[in-house]
Amino acid sequence: MIHNEKFEKMPRRELEQLQTERLQSTLNRVYRNVEFYRKKFDECKIDIEKITAIDDIKNLPFTTKEDLRNSYPYGMFAVPLRDIVRIHSSSGRTGKPIAIGYTRNDLKNWSEIVARLLVAAGITEHDFLQIAFDYSMFTGAFGIHYGAESLGASVIPSSSTRKIGDQIMIMRDYKTSALLSTPSYAIDIANNLKEMNIHPEELNLRLGIFGAEAWSEKIRATIEEKLHISAFNHYGINELVGPGTSGECSEKNGLHINEDHFIVEVIDPHSLEPVSPGGEGELVFTTITREGFPLIRYRTGDLSSLIDGPCDCGRTFVRMNRVAARTDDLIVIKGVNVFPAQIEEVLLRSEGVAPHFQIIIENEDGIDTMEILIEVSDSLFNDEIKRLMEMKSRMSKMLLTDIGITARITLVEQETFRKTSGGKPYVVIDRR
Repeated sequence: MIHNEKFEKMPRRELEQLQTERLQSTLNRVYRNVEFYRKKFDECKIDIEKITAIDDIKNLPFTTKEDLRNSYPYGMFAVPLRDIVRIHSSSGRTGKPIAIGYTRNDLKNWSEIVARLLVAAGITEHDFLQIAFDYSMFTGAFGIHYGAESLGASVIPSSSTRKIGDQIMIMRDYKTSALLSTPSYAIDIANNLKEMNIHPEELNLRLGIFGAEAWSEKIRATIEEKLHISAFNHYGINELVGPGTSGECSEKNGLHINEDHFIVEVIDPHSLEPVSPGGEGELVFTTITREGFPLIRYRTGDLSSLIDGPCDCGRTFVRMNRVAARTDDLIVIKGVNVFPAQIEEVLLRSEGVAPHFQIIIENEDGIDTMEILIEVSDSLFNDEIKRLMEMKSRMSKMLLTDIGITARITLVEQETFRKTSGGKPYVVIDRR
């Protein structure tokens, strides 16, 4: 099922021509209206009239998250504030927040591209969507909300701030057919269903669309097994638009990028040169329909690769593989390189472990140490101390065997990190 065949099945040659025209329009808009880009282009001696093909984009300078922070709050807006009808922002946990502006046309386009990806995953106007992303300054819940309503689907805006038990009550009583949340939140729900003695078949849930975190095929399999649903991957980041950048179709063979709205590149994060076709690197996006907050060659920090060639679903948009990690997530400890997502995969193999944890790295007398605080089901604290110690020992051994790190394990109650981590499944605190 395809929402908008005109664009989603557009021949590649026509698509590239459309991208080129929209890129040229965007470059003229930002040069006229955004001081940052005007100065940057002039410094780099960029003549935007000479950008006449998609391949020419490599001659343009990159935009970084630091550039956006330095422009706070409205320095990157390309229209007068009177034309901005919505403002979202990043959390600002690691620096100044980033204010993101939307015009009415931006919101219309946002609803359209989200609707495409919902349909690609199998959502119809007959579905009841429980949106368990946080309704706040983040973009996640709102983008999906309006995309779903534009399809005529029924929206249940349950948010992620509710207790898990309340989410399950809503899911059961309102006959939710689709869950939209982070994958870690879905596992939380699945674990609590088991504790509440509610079998997944007692629910109407048939599919889930999950994003906002890096997650693996193992986690997909866990969600599908525990909730008895089909799980789909969805990708989007605040700075670009929010949800709607890319998502999986029924084939589950890569995430289709809405290329009539975005131009994507993959670069080596060190050399900043393009990687070879199909190679993994940092995703770089250029928005070509955004009016309020257009971005040129924005470095996302997300590591992935592209899949060329047609998809059996009929869509012609290029696909991206799931995001494996982030360039800024890498932990180096005692000579071992490890990403938090790798640690998550190991921990989730233990029964009763929630997908929320905190990594604390310190240097004690010249030696690096790692402690991992892990949320576990409340019922585990009723077990004997001996069993809890065995569980901690088992997880320590798995971490050492599978990824070569030594860590001290500390078990904490559920929802310990939910408020302090901004909803993220893990936080790394490096005190070295």
